[in-house]
Amino acid sequence: MEYAKANKRSWLRDQQMLAHLKEFFRAGRQLADITPPDIEDYKLHRRKQVSGATVNRELALLKRMFNLAIDWDLYISSNPLRKVKFFQEVNTGFRVLSSEEEPRLLAKATPAIQDIVLYALNTGSRIGEIFSLRWQNVDLAGGLINVFSPKTQKVRVVPINSEARRILEFWALGRKTEFVFYNQKTGEPFVDLGAGLELACKNAGIEGVTWHTLRHTFASRLLERGVDIMTVKELLGHSTVTVTMRYTHSNLDSKVAAVGKLAGNCYNPATPCTKMQHSVPKVSQIRR
Repeated sequence: MEYAKANKRSWLRDQQMLAHLKEFFRAGRQLADITPPDIEDYKLHRRKQVSGATVNRELALLKRMFNLAIDWDLYISSNPLRKVKFFQEVNTGFRVLSSEEEPRLLAKATPAIQDIVLYALNTGSRIGEIFSLRWQNVDLAGGLINVFSPKTQKVRVVPINSEARRILEFWALGRKTEFVFYNQKTGEPFVDLGAGLELACKNAGIEGVTWHTLRHTFASRLLERGVDIMTVKELLGHSTVTVTMRYTHSNLDSKVAAVGKLAGNCYNPATPCTKMQHSVPKVSQIRR
């Protein structure tokens, strides 16, 4: 059941990307008439509106369409996307939302995005998991959320803290659909709020923050507060701890402070400390 619903969401996302492709290339245009220069023009056109990562997802869909046409003998030439370079996506794995940036972002975001940002920061959920969250998966009485991941096709349990509870209880008051978070104008679940988050970040003077940055921030803040990495792994739903280990690079300030606590253990901090130095008594302590 969850698998079918996840596929439906993926289909909706594809339809949304396809609409942008149709608008630019015109719906009735033949694939054979689309050339690499045309695709380059599309890249530049869309990059003015959305992030490079979003453009890459749309180009990947177009590339898939060409590949299917080739497999079905509907297109006899080579895939023009082979000659098109995708935008380089900067690895934001180490980018986290600072405690100073968070209130600035929230102040410039719409109410719905405010709630989703805070929910992500307090549960570590992926944006797809948030959009697909249903009330049947929320146990407010027990304080638990059964998070189904469309990416991994698995369910993990995440405790509800006070901030996540406040948000869930608010959305429960106006509940009109099986989805927890939805467009209150249409009653339909959210499909993509990337543009809204980008606008909020722009107005707040914040760069490099995506929905996934909030998941990084969740993990980093847990590690900074001394939560063991295996617990963080389970909360994030990672298959191996190796994936979780990358988040340990983001809490550099905590590491610097931790190592700094070792300073001063030596008699003279400016002098390298050795075991022998600690064992040698002072002259005044030597009995004659």
